[in-house]
Amino acid sequence: MGQMESLGFDLRQEAIVRTLTQDVVKTSEIEGERLDEEPVRSSIARRLGMEIAGLTEPDLQVEGVVEMMIDATGNYDQGLTQDRIFSWQAALFPTSRSGMRRIRVGSWRDDVDGPMQVVSGPIGRERVHFEAPTADRVESEMRLFLDWFNAPSRTDEVLKAALAHLWFVTVHPLDDGNGRVARAVADMLLARSERTSQRFYSMSGQILKERADYYSVLERTQKGTLDVTMWMQWFLRCLDRAIEGAQETLGAVLEKARFWDSVRDVSLNARQRKMLNQLLDGFQGKLTTSKWAKICKTSDDSALRDISELLELGILVRSTSGGRSTSYMLRGVTSSTS
Repeated sequence: MGQMESLGFDLRQEAIVRTLTQDVVKTSEIEGERLDEEPVRSSIARRLGMEIAGLTEPDLQVEGVVEMMIDATGNYDQGLTQDRIFSWQAALFPTSRSGMRRIRVGSWRDDVDGPMQVVSGPIGRERVHFEAPTADRVESEMRLFLDWFNAPSRTDEVLKAALAHLWFVTVHPLDDGNGRVARAVADMLLARSERTSQRFYSMSGQILKERADYYSVLERTQKGTLDVTMWMQWFLRCLDRAIEGAQETLGAVLEKARFWDSVRDVSLNARQRKMLNQLLDGFQGKLTTSKWAKICKTSDDSALRDISELLELGILVRSTSGGRSTSYMLRGVTSSTS
């Protein structure tokens, strides 16, 4: 948080977009669903009022996960209600379908198709990892959970986040989406513990890296005596690693901040600033005069003048990789990333 506070508003917003994008993509990937990062980033940027070039139009599924995550962390100080949980689930499943299967949305599960089980393995040789409480207990169990969640407590919010995550997935109150909603519930409490909606680390990203351990410790806790110590220890250590790993995620943003600080006294036009930002964000392919002209909607002559000025200032260098067209990159960046 201290490092991020030293950045300007725009770069801090960019760091938030990067972290939220990872949160949305990774919480879905934990459940085996892969989302394209670009539409996720576009949806988050638009909701935060950021103008980013080349945004990709997101679909309903992406919009739903983004809506849930931003509501959970952005409105962390509001109460958690039954209707709010149902709204999150409805956002995750806008067509009321999970793959080919029709699911109940906007209500607790009814177990009409059998008990709610977490199962793996091929048909006929399934392994049951966990069987949730029966459907007739869900409403009363969730009433207890929500009363506990919303009641004032002297328990540290970080510890409460860990326990809320476990409690929610153990009740497994929804027909589908329990894991994603449980992680959103935990993120909500983590944001509350920090008294800010600004997120610079991704708990879901770290859980994905440790997915096997995540499911293992959940299963051992749920099948045991419900002594939560083992789960709490794992959650806190995972959170610690997520915060440590934030340095890697935010490295590009901090590098960009250092770059703009190094050229703060240099007079640059709008086209030059735009293209330098694109290079700092990881420009795909090789930057040539013609690409510069096309992206900036200017003539080749103007593009060449822009590039020549940056070459003279030592901000850009010519690529040594050769080829039919001369290409350029930021000084100190290898040609493989230009």
